[in-house]
Amino acid sequence: MEGLKFLIVFVVLALASSFASASDPSRLQDFCVAINETDGVFVNGKFCKDPQQVTEKDFFFCGLNVPRDTSSPVGSNVTAVNVAQIPGLNTLGISLARIDFAPYGGLNPPHTHPRATEILVVVEGTLYVGFVTSNLANGDNRLITKVLNPGDVFVFPVGLIHFQLNVGKTNAVALASLSSQNPGVITIANAVFGADPPINPNVLTKAFQVDKKVVDYLQKQFWTDNNN
Repeated sequence: MEGLKFLIVFVVLALASSFASASDPSRLQDFCVAINETDGVFVNGKFCKDPQQVTEKDFFFCGLNVPRDTSSPVGSNVTAVNVAQIPGLNTLGISLARIDFAPYGGLNPPHTHPRATEILVVVEGTLYVGFVTSNLANGDNRLITKVLNPGDVFVFPVGLIHFQLNVGKTNAVALASLSSQNPGVITIANAVFGADPPINPNVLTKAFQVDKKVVDYLQKQFWTDNNN
């Protein structure tokens, strides 16, 4: 019996050890400044610059205080500050974005970040924000929303569809921090109706339960917008 207990404990510890070793390892250097060259150490999708050649420019971005043009069809403009803008963010698991909204309905349309949770703070204006859950036990997708004013903070969990809408009469500005140096973004309408090559219209008419003319119109609009 004692031998059996020992065997059980040994198996449990062995399994626990295998699970622990399967987690992400800790970084083995202070930073890994991303470079486009292929001569170096390849870490997390980027090659690392020689630490002795790193400068303050690798950790710096200027101009996030500058208002952006919001004359786009949706009335918003996102200024991303990720590893593409600050090479020093590589492997650090964080990035930032400024979002400018036009008055009377400027929209950051429904989208997801496949690799990051987002925490957003309103700097100016009033925003109606929300996200949609994945399928709950009863099969529903629950909508969770909130109206935010300056200083308010809201979290969008990783991978969930979310949006922000300016419900005020003035410009609105928000800052968002994301838990990845390269969070990615999938804007739902653009991805579904603007995919290149286009998704077969029969798939979309069946999925959305609409007439093919509606799908043809949306694909023409979004495919043109995405490929200009």
